[in-house]
Amino acid sequence: MNGAFDGWTIVFDLDGTLVDTAPDLLSALNHVLVEAGLQPVGLETIATMIGHGAKAMIVKGMAAQGVEPESRRLDGLFNQFLAYYEANIALGSRPFENTIAALDALTVAGARLAVCTNKPQRLSDQLLAALELTDRFSAIVGADSVPERKPHGDHILLTVDRAGGDRSRAIMVGDSRTDERAARNAGLPFIFVPFGYETETQDEIDADAVVSNYSDLVSVLLEFVS
Repeated sequence: MNGAFDGWTIVFDLDGTLVDTAPDLLSALNHVLVEAGLQPVGLETIATMIGHGAKAMIVKGMAAQGVEPESRRLDGLFNQFLAYYEANIALGSRPFENTIAALDALTVAGARLAVCTNKPQRLSDQLLAALELTDRFSAIVGADSVPERKPHGDHILLTVDRAGGDRSRAIMVGDSRTDERAARNAGLPFIFVPFGYETETQDEIDADAVVSNYSDLVSVLLEFVS
């Protein structure tokens, strides 16, 4: 299989695709809610908000308790969330099962790897560094490092460019409708991983292939490059 992916760039989403970040995101959210005099919530309450930003999670967590924050208060809660999350970014977050083995196998087979995420750049870099994953990627491109974030297709295409790849030989791997729409807007194949957070919308995602465990990723991707 050596050289099978020469010239190809495999682009990955981050939260819910490469890394299970839910434990630390939920911890940060509940810290903010408790500080605001509210009750902590469970993952099921905000799971579909992961990937849509901290403010969306805060609003959903508060709405579950019948509270609608004013914009000024939401800004303050958002800043509290970011401070807590940044200080505790990798306490519980871990790569999904067999992720590292799959990344290494793709690299050995000649692929360029990149991360395209709607997470802020600073937090993306910090998380991947804490998990010792940074060196596996030719580019890591957060939402605030491009003019348009996913689902805009240019977010993925610019990620391919920054990785030194070829836009016509790239594939997107993600866990959400946002990733799927971005891949379609970029004109790229989309591989769906169903172990992410948008469980309520899985039936609505029109993927070119589904990979339920990273142990199957390489063999699935080979079908698109051969």
